[in-house]
Amino acid sequence: MLALFDRQMRKESNEAGPSTRMERDGTVLRHVGGKLDWNAVVWSELDEDDADAVIAEQVRFFGELGVEFEWKLYGHDTPADLGDRLLAAGFAAEERETLMVGEISGLRLATDLPDGVRLERVTDAAGVELMARASERAFGENADWLRHRVLKQLTEEPENAYPFVVLAGDEPVSGARMDVYPGTDFVGLWGGGTAPEWRGKGIYRALVAERARIAADLGYKYLQVDATDQSRPILQRLGFAALSTTTPYIKAPAQRS
Repeated sequence: MLALFDRQMRKESNEAGPSTRMERDGTVLRHVGGKLDWNAVVWSELDEDDADAVIAEQVRFFGELGVEFEWKLYGHDTPADLGDRLLAAGFAAEERETLMVGEISGLRLATDLPDGVRLERVTDAAGVELMARASERAFGENADWLRHRVLKQLTEEPENAYPFVVLAGDEPVSGARMDVYPGTDFVGLWGGGTAPEWRGKGIYRALVAERARIAADLGYKYLQVDATDQSRPILQRLGFAALSTTTPYIKAPAQRS
């Protein structure tokens, strides 16, 4: 399963949209966009002899674009000390998460939302704002990047946009999105943040179930999640398996004088 994920979702990824692109640079595959887009190295095949030079080249490349970028490092990537090399090159490591995959047909997804709570698909700017507010309550940080990403996706690729918000009355309490990857067996589940006072009520599970239903209808076989320590136990109970870990290493753009 891990080999299938690496091949379809990383090494042969075609995740680019109308205004972003995938670029192969030797043993590296990178996702390239504008300053508000996700810029990243998604795949690399490095060894101890070439790792530092390849890292330096990616820093140079994204530095010339003036954008922040992420080196998405998985626990099984090589060389074994790649994370230390990224730190030495000026990257900052964020929270490590667990790569989890579930086969949709085998997941235990039956659930009910609490009374007075409803799940809605986001289709317009007003819905995006509710979704972003839910994210800010759940994670305690600004969600302008989410506003940009979801609005852009709804504008450029509405047929592939699957954002959701959960409302208690008119109050946004949770949100999540699903990215589909045509030509693969996988969809990606992202977000899934719930306001602290609404946790433990089945909302996250309901969001997983709704996205799984849509993914199955679209013909996909697997759900993929980068799980936090908080969501990992829930996903395990639903039938997901842990395949590896993933850590974002972030390189801020150099300050220009």
